[in-house]
Amino acid sequence: MKFYIVDAFTDTLFGGNPAGVVILPEGADFPSDEVMVKTAAELRYSETAFIKRLNEKEFNIRYFTPAAEVDLCGHATIGSFKALLEGGYIEDNSSYINHTLAGDLNIDVKDGFVLMDMAAPVKIAEIADNAGLDELYRIMGLDYADQKAKGVNLIPQMISTGLPDIMMPVASQADLEAITPDFPALSDLSSRYEVTGVHAFTLDAEEGTTCHVRNFAPLYDIDEEAATGTSNGALTYYGYLNGFVKDGDDCRFIQGEKMERPSVILSHLKADGSGNCSIQVGGSGVMLAEGDIRL
Repeated sequence: MKFYIVDAFTDTLFGGNPAGVVILPEGADFPSDEVMVKTAAELRYSETAFIKRLNEKEFNIRYFTPAAEVDLCGHATIGSFKALLEGGYIEDNSSYINHTLAGDLNIDVKDGFVLMDMAAPVKIAEIADNAGLDELYRIMGLDYADQKAKGVNLIPQMISTGLPDIMMPVASQADLEAITPDFPALSDLSSRYEVTGVHAFTLDAEEGTTCHVRNFAPLYDIDEEAATGTSNGALTYYGYLNGFVKDGDDCRFIQGEKMERPSVILSHLKADGSGNCSIQVGGSGVMLAEGDIRL
């Protein structure tokens, strides 16, 4: 089996978020779930994608963390289609279908840039009671009353565009950098709320940038992630629901700065006027390595 390591959501080597990509031989089926989890753990990246080619235009991709399978992973999708392009399996400036556990998603490859449809956005719930807010911010190493005093008037909401996350607003880039989660407590909270983790963001951003963000998913053995396509897709929808993203907007999210792996995730939102939205998330990627994996 061919494998690749791709830095996604960046055009600079050692930037962005690295993903493992395994391309199954023609006609081969997926290995067992146990083998794929162990492979992801061996490669030691937050997600590894396993790709089964169905035909020239359609692919079935499954995504594994070192702990478990997840329905969808944005940066590993970027990595997958960059690897498919690099390996000669697909052509540039073409469209493809990615069959995932989150649904069948369109993928556009344009001049080496990968733009992917997110699953239909859904607001699952929100945390509006004082006890819940105090608990969430305390677990993340902040004080909710302090954040409110600094002008945070948005409330955390659980949003999914393929994977559910808690969108958590903070007042400033300094507050974002100051986040120091209690990871065991965050894992328990994520399990209780049935979410992947917390996607913290601030609107304190320079012109041309929508938000600076950080993402935490210790329940899936990911303490912090440098770039998350699904979470920023969810944040795009959160922005639409809360008035800072409009129909037709192109958004730009900066992530990974605290990890010294700066990433740029772009998104586009289109609303049909009746409350339904479609969201695309995109980015570039850089190939770091390739080789053979002997499964």
